[in-house]
Amino acid sequence: MSDLILQFKDIEKAFFGVPVLKGINLDIERGSTVGLVGENGAGKSTLMNILGGVVPPTAGQMLLKGEAYEPAGPGDADEAGIAFIHQELNLFTNLSIAENFFISGFPTLGKVPLLNKRDINRKAREYLKMVDLDVSPDMRVDRLAPGERQLVEVAKALSMDAGIIIFDEPTTSLTARETDRLFKLIGRLHEDGKTILYISHILGDVMQLSDSIAVLRDGNLVTHGTKDEFTVDRMISSMVGRDIESLYPERTAEPTEDLMLEVRNLSKAGISHEINLKLHKGEILGMFGLMGSGRSELAQIIFGLDDFDEGEVLIDGKPVKKLSPTKNIKDGMAFVTENRREEGLMMEATVSDNLSLAALPTYTTRFVSAIRSSSLATAVTEIVETLHIKVNDAFKNEVKGLSGGNQQKVVLGKWLMTEPSILIIDEPTRGVDVGAKHEIYEIIDQIAAKGTAVLFISSEIEELTGMCDRIMVMGQGEVLGSFDRADFDKETILRTAFREQVA
Repeated sequence: MSDLILQFKDIEKAFFGVPVLKGINLDIERGSTVGLVGENGAGKSTLMNILGGVVPPTAGQMLLKGEAYEPAGPGDADEAGIAFIHQELNLFTNLSIAENFFISGFPTLGKVPLLNKRDINRKAREYLKMVDLDVSPDMRVDRLAPGERQLVEVAKALSMDAGIIIFDEPTTSLTARETDRLFKLIGRLHEDGKTILYISHILGDVMQLSDSIAVLRDGNLVTHGTKDEFTVDRMISSMVGRDIESLYPERTAEPTEDLMLEVRNLSKAGISHEINLKLHKGEILGMFGLMGSGRSELAQIIFGLDDFDEGEVLIDGKPVKKLSPTKNIKDGMAFVTENRREEGLMMEATVSDNLSLAALPTYTTRFVSAIRSSSLATAVTEIVETLHIKVNDAFKNEVKGLSGGNQQKVVLGKWLMTEPSILIIDEPTRGVDVGAKHEIYEIIDQIAAKGTAVLFISSEIEELTGMCDRIMVMGQGEVLGSFDRADFDKETILRTAFREQVA
């Protein structure tokens, strides 16, 4: 008889009468790694939130080690030995790393109610060492890069010595090297007998890590079997309910020789060193690099969010003396930021308000600055339909209620309403399911086909090689190499990013 550590029995969940989970039955063996996949909105995170005590089920029950398990809150899950590493990190950014580790119980000096700072930092260093993160426990979380914050979240979970660890999209902010380090860590946890529930949209990673794979679609468990029973294609077809012939669309147009954006000898102390870049009309230029390579920082400089020390930026052949977001937007530039929740969207505002934000001047009368509401509403409706944004009422529903893929479409739509000639996109498919990725890739191809020059920043080599005309590789603020489409090779690009000798 198999050793079951966790059982979901007829689990149902509805929010405001709308069913999200529809009778889930799933058995988890002790010490196994189970890959949980499905499109955004399939119910994966909701099922894990029920396990983690975040929300209660509407019906059904869970068994933990053969006993009824009914967590009243996340604290009950902690006590039961269940650690949940959420996709949206649960860290207090205004506190130190050590304070985040021990927020629910600080080591004290014996029975005296005084904090034992030495013990706190010693234990915190041990947990940081587990994930190979060499930073001070006293460092505030808001000073850490996104990938470092992810590793802190992993270390925090390890500090609980949990028997079951849920990883919800753990690699979304990690570089290739950090991802490899995390996978080795998960392998060690697996060898130690930990039970791992691994949620990811990167299906190759799921195949690599999992003993078994469970696929959810529209709140139903559509299949569950050993890894040997699956291929990536089978996972995709099970997730979306149809076959996708190719994740990446064929390019529908070729770039022209018209130069839309040029960066000449751009330098900023500590970030970039004499960066040179050319972006042509209709071109998709990929930019790859490890964390700290300066990719996102360069994008922020080009968009006018940060200053630079030397060099120049030319838009449509004309040097720009002083870059600023306001002027760049007027000149036809758009910037889809890496952090959509904090920088790209107003989460409490409606879908309509988010979509129209950047394009408001276009829909304002010339002299009295009154918004032409009817024209704006028509444009919002058109963009919702064009991008297939799944929302009941764009003018009433808040964007925070949308799935990750649809939120990303709203960010894209906000800028498409400005009809940009230059589009900078930083990690546009991070945390997005495979079906939504396919749609976003098609949108990007259509944008380029209309003549927009696209600067595509990504940590996923596969999507860059699948979408781009050229790929630039950055490292420590320098351009380490550039590859034309005919020369794309994953190993060569990675070696270049790691500054290793290319054979």
